[in-house]
Amino acid sequence: MMIRKRVLIAEDHALFRAGLRALLNSEADLEIVGEVQDGKDAVRMAISLVPDLILMDLNMPGSHGLGAIAEIRRRMPDMRVLVISMHKTDEYIQEALRNGASGYILKESGPEELLMAIRTVLAGKVFLSPDVSERVVSGLLNGSQRDAGDATTPLDTLTVREREVLKLVAEGHGNKHIANYLNLSVKTVEKHRSSLMHKLNLRNTAMLTAFAISNRIITM
Repeated sequence: MMIRKRVLIAEDHALFRAGLRALLNSEADLEIVGEVQDGKDAVRMAISLVPDLILMDLNMPGSHGLGAIAEIRRRMPDMRVLVISMHKTDEYIQEALRNGASGYILKESGPEELLMAIRTVLAGKVFLSPDVSERVVSGLLNGSQRDAGDATTPLDTLTVREREVLKLVAEGHGNKHIANYLNLSVKTVEKHRSSLMHKLNLRNTAMLTAFAISNRIITM
């Protein structure tokens, strides 16, 4: 018997929520376990239902989606949150990723891309719409290059081993798998990840993945 992945929808627009409901209900491996219309209820229902994935809008009445993501990840560090938003601005995208979102897809995306995003995030990987990936990394790189005085690109600062670890992290592999694959200890892999985030001034796996996509270390 197929185990269905449990999804919580946080979206205040009834028509868009109905569209999500129809799409997900047509998929045998997905199950909607709840629907909420604001960030505060998203936090409450996430704690109560413990879904496998939360589909999160950002502009909702009451508590904003960005704050809800941060609070959910603070209380439930392993929770997967996929942002579905109309916003393409760097500020929204980067803040969502900093707060712990596992993916960011635009509302203008088609159903096939959305389902791909859902399954990618459920598989423990990061999904970013192409436009989103380009924008967020462009902003991050501009900041990093200013900090470095434009003498080198951020990628130039990485060692060969750090690039290998970055590629595997961006592909969605955990520390144990990376350690086995590269014949390293888990502690050494953790040090490489920490070094990557420090050198690139990035906070989490989602941002590392965006950087890897932008620099063609991996492809979506």
